[in-house]
Amino acid sequence: MSTPIRNIAIIAHVDHGKTTLVDALLRQSNALKRNFGEGDLIMDSNDLERERGITIFSKNASVEFEGVKINIVDTPGHADFGGEVERIMRMVDGALLLVDAKEGPMPQTKFVLKKAIEAGHKIIVVINKIDKPDARPAWVLDRTFDLFVDLGASDEQADFPVIYAAGVQGKAGETPDLSAMTDIRPVFEAVLKYIPPSQANLDAPLQMLTVNLAYDNYKGKMAIGRIYSGRLRKGQEIAHINRDGIVKRAKLTAVMTFRGLERVDVEEAEAGDICGIAGIADVSIGETIADPENPVALPIIAVEEATVKMTFGINTSPFAGREGKYTTSRNLKERLDRELETDVALRVMPTDAGDHWVVAGRGELHLAILIEKMRREGYELEVSKPQVIMKEVNGVLSEPTEQCYIEVPESSAGIVIEKMGRRHGEMKDMRVENGNAYLEFLIPTRGLIGYRSEMLTDTKGLGIMNTLFAGFKPFKGEFESNPHGSLVAFEDGVSIGYGLGNSQERGQLFIGPAVEVYAGMVVGQNAKAEDIEVNVCKEKKLSNMRSKGDGEALRLDVPRAMTLEDTLEYIGDDELVEVTPKSLRIRKTILDHLARKRSQRE
Repeated sequence: MSTPIRNIAIIAHVDHGKTTLVDALLRQSNALKRNFGEGDLIMDSNDLERERGITIFSKNASVEFEGVKINIVDTPGHADFGGEVERIMRMVDGALLLVDAKEGPMPQTKFVLKKAIEAGHKIIVVINKIDKPDARPAWVLDRTFDLFVDLGASDEQADFPVIYAAGVQGKAGETPDLSAMTDIRPVFEAVLKYIPPSQANLDAPLQMLTVNLAYDNYKGKMAIGRIYSGRLRKGQEIAHINRDGIVKRAKLTAVMTFRGLERVDVEEAEAGDICGIAGIADVSIGETIADPENPVALPIIAVEEATVKMTFGINTSPFAGREGKYTTSRNLKERLDRELETDVALRVMPTDAGDHWVVAGRGELHLAILIEKMRREGYELEVSKPQVIMKEVNGVLSEPTEQCYIEVPESSAGIVIEKMGRRHGEMKDMRVENGNAYLEFLIPTRGLIGYRSEMLTDTKGLGIMNTLFAGFKPFKGEFESNPHGSLVAFEDGVSIGYGLGNSQERGQLFIGPAVEVYAGMVVGQNAKAEDIEVNVCKEKKLSNMRSKGDGEALRLDVPRAMTLEDTLEYIGDDELVEVTPKSLRIRKTILDHLARKRSQRE
């Protein structure tokens, strides 16, 4: 093989500095052609990722160190994007596990690490952020070892090498002494020493597994994956084996490998490398590119099943078509079909109504990210309340269950335990350290829908919650998880201070003055668990007589700002979220109040 290759994944919990470390590796290997600002997260190229500070889409880069090409794959740290993580493990030979020097291994670390251990990969532990004032690397190392043992690591995997790093400063070393560190070189050296070289047979028939898809304005749809054996050349004829085992011939129009963050056109790519190819219009994730004379399929990637579903439909509100570019059922269907090509964990099923689809995913966040992407692209749609997907296991009705880890101030632990118990949460562990309570529960997924914002309110914003899918368990029975009443607009119009002043006495408003509303739109939350109609468009009647209260100024409360996740958590069974590029509105499914009352009586 012309250049020795190492393929590694970088795995970590959300916000443990994974993307920052990759940036340091890229900068110090001079793999970047253009200069980025000091604070830029180069690998988080998507706007959504930059705003939320999390990695959602796995990405590839490569660096060269002492004549060895190192392909780096940055993986999502959130369990909702497990579909991405599953595939990445098939593409690499080892992994860097990043752990925060203060927090230690966290629930999502557990999820991604489990996938790496199951794949049999060699893992290098990087204890990051040792520049934190309250860093405790020795304690973190002990916890990490315990985690390896809990996840069933082999003796060889549990005997892992350790590197200490301060990713944001671009420094690393073999001891936790920050003053002795100069650069990120020890990470490169550990990769060369411990991660096995990419095993590949150049003379065997071609086999490549499609792990990711990308789009290029000139080349069209591109398949990205690892070549297991053989070679790929531009213009070569190949066999494309789809998920059903059907073999079709195709001709490659381009072959690309990674150099830094750039995709570079090459004439040939060899086994062991990660590359991109163009020329196969209907290629999908998990399919094999093989030798046309000897087409042998690689094992198809199995992905954990969807646990949460929502109904997506065209926008039917009185304000439909005002703000979006794509508003028809055809637009919506095409967009969902396009998402299916790149997201293997997503499911889309038709309904009896031609303009509605049931969309199922790995969790609320998974679906919320899809909705957010669509609204930014100019789509208008309405979505229903998230619901869990039940299934029968050995003849028993079962529901998805989550391991839930909550960190709260000790004073708030009581209310959290009470609320979790009400939602059928079963406490597995509790410990108190430095004034914080660490709680672990096993809880049905439906018990967590709508709870995150409630928990933040109960803990005055100081609570941290992480969840991990724990499989399907027997159904635990019904419970009232999120009882709420809504303030519903009585008529179409524009909200006015006088009408809002009267309405805010009933509960908390979601809108301020001068906002267009329509009858049946939810404008706030009632203080009681029942819906009530309010007239936010009501004007104060003027007369030519002065009254005693004329000089008093109207004081309006600040309306509650609702993000997309907030609206999805809030809505009840008879409510929808209207999503447009500029607005998020909550509305009743049936807008007319008389028709709504009739349906409640039936």
